[in-house]
Amino acid sequence: MSQLTICRAEHFNAAHRLHNPAWDEARNQQVFGKCNNPNYHGHNYNLEVRLTGPVDPETGYVFDLKALSDIIKREVLNRYDHRNLNLDTEDFRTLNPTAENIAVVIWHRLRAALPTTLKLAVTLFETDRNFVEYDGQGA
Repeated sequence: MSQLTICRAEHFNAAHRLHNPAWDEARNQQVFGKCNNPNYHGHNYNLEVRLTGPVDPETGYVFDLKALSDIIKREVLNRYDHRNLNLDTEDFRTLNPTAENIAVVIWHRLRAALPTTLKLAVTLFETDRNFVEYDGQGA
């Protein structure tokens, strides 16, 4: 049976500060620049979730997109939307909330809630021009 990819796009807003507590303020400022603002800064994140697998001959679905929407809402949006990632979430209390780390954490949260028979990939847009992709390779 042929493989198809289905996609779901979502959006959330969150604040964060990029900061390595093992470094002094000068090094943090040099590496992270204005993203190291001690008062935090925010992004309007766009998230794309892709599932790849065979089409079920009984339903015609790879996976029910409404069910996928509900999982993304529970695992991502309810946790991160309108939150300070550093202060308001356990996921990033000690993990620097870079776009790379956020994408990996989201992938793991979704992976645990989805059938392992489906290939999962996420793309997280921090801005229109800056985005990261993660598909679990090396997980």
